[in-house]
Amino acid sequence: MDIRIGHGYDVHRLAEGLRLVIGGIEIEHTKGCLAHSDGDVAIHAICDAMLGALALGDIGKLFPDTSEEFKGIDSKILLRRVCDIIAEQGYTISNIDCTIALQRPKLRPHIDTMRQTLADVIGFDVDRISIKATTTEHLGFEGEEQGISAHAVALLTR
Repeated sequence: MDIRIGHGYDVHRLAEGLRLVIGGIEIEHTKGCLAHSDGDVAIHAICDAMLGALALGDIGKLFPDTSEEFKGIDSKILLRRVCDIIAEQGYTISNIDCTIALQRPKLRPHIDTMRQTLADVIGFDVDRISIKATTTEHLGFEGEEQGISAHAVALLTR
């Protein structure tokens, strides 16, 4: 059995009046992510983790922010495309673990919906994806509500 693990990280600046999309769902908030796509840091980190496990680069390589094709794109579409690439390489996604760092809003009420949404896009059981959220106790750009970040790890098997 061939086992691969990858790590992904993404960060976006927060700005007033933009949509906040995290984990494939829109969350009501006064700020949203400034980004070429929908700015979903959780999905971006997850994609990078899966691509990294197979040494295929990152989502910026596959879906450049200089391309009009990807302007404003729903990151769930990018996730599905990455899953297809993983399958084409002969691998299966065993599990994913993602941690999102931001001060506000509280994500606990949304995590189960995020997990189910992502599991549906990926095409596996919800118990294979973990989403966690943390504040940074008002420290750093996340704690000062200037931005949001996410880390993810993915385990792939063949």
